[in-house]
Amino acid sequence: MSKHLQKMGKRKHDDLAEESEPIEMEEEMVTTNTKEGFSAYTNKQRVLIIASRGITARYRYLLEDFKKLIPHHKKDNKLDDKSDIQAVNEIAEMKSCNQVMYLETRKHQDLYMYLGKTPQGPSVKFHVVNIHTMDELKLTGNCMIGSRPLLNFDAGFDRSAHLQLIKSILSDTFGTPLGHPKSKPFLDRVMSFYLIKNNIWVRNYQIVDKSEHGKEKETQLIEIGPRFVLIPIRIFLGSLGGPTLYQNAAFVSPNEERAVSKKSKGNRYVDRVQQQSSRKEFLSENTKLVDELSSKSVFRDDDNDDEDDEDDDEE
Repeated sequence: MSKHLQKMGKRKHDDLAEESEPIEMEEEMVTTNTKEGFSAYTNKQRVLIIASRGITARYRYLLEDFKKLIPHHKKDNKLDDKSDIQAVNEIAEMKSCNQVMYLETRKHQDLYMYLGKTPQGPSVKFHVVNIHTMDELKLTGNCMIGSRPLLNFDAGFDRSAHLQLIKSILSDTFGTPLGHPKSKPFLDRVMSFYLIKNNIWVRNYQIVDKSEHGKEKETQLIEIGPRFVLIPIRIFLGSLGGPTLYQNAAFVSPNEERAVSKKSKGNRYVDRVQQQSSRKEFLSENTKLVDELSSKSVFRDDDNDDEDDEDDDEE
């Protein structure tokens, strides 16, 4: 009896071993790439792209362009309450995202972008200006949706610590992970980040190989879009808030610029009155001397005498 049980136990053990072997092979196929020898999709970067309520049409098109450029994104509904910006971190946690792109619109004309790691941080706040979307530009460049870009950064990003941090956040946001399910295994575009007067100019180009044009022409770059400029405002230690690591002292808010322009327009009447009074003072101080030998001064008295004589004759 005991021998029969031992045989049955061996058979069950062998059956379990045979059943477990295919499962292990399937797990290995998921985690490794046998053709190239590289690990597939180990960089689990997921970016939550979300906007605030009240976004304008142009900024909404820019948001859609970002979704096309970032295949490893996850989207959600618009955020209703702007005062509670930390709710974005909770949404990112529910969506299993480790990075956030939050577009906030103020007064239906100013666009601010928050980029950062969640939930620990750090994060950067930008003011986005000079925006031109893909549909607006009508450029001839074209690329596959979901293709992985080459990221080209200006040499000035390595000069200071805060620019190195911004470079790291931008590369994690716009750089598509290798082997992502929604990405394409092609490199047919390049995203360039130029540093001009402490502002970041972003451009997106298509890489046109010389084989597509012919043997005579070389590899070219054709712009795809969108175009925009990022003005760094502040770097936070936490995600979308916390202690300030860096603050741009040269940044002037759009509200202050509009206030100065309106004040200058309101002072137009005062400026005009001052110009008139200064003109009168200038004319009084610089009066033209009368020439006694001029024709007006010589013949003026004779004409007056003739008129007086005619009046006497009539009387």
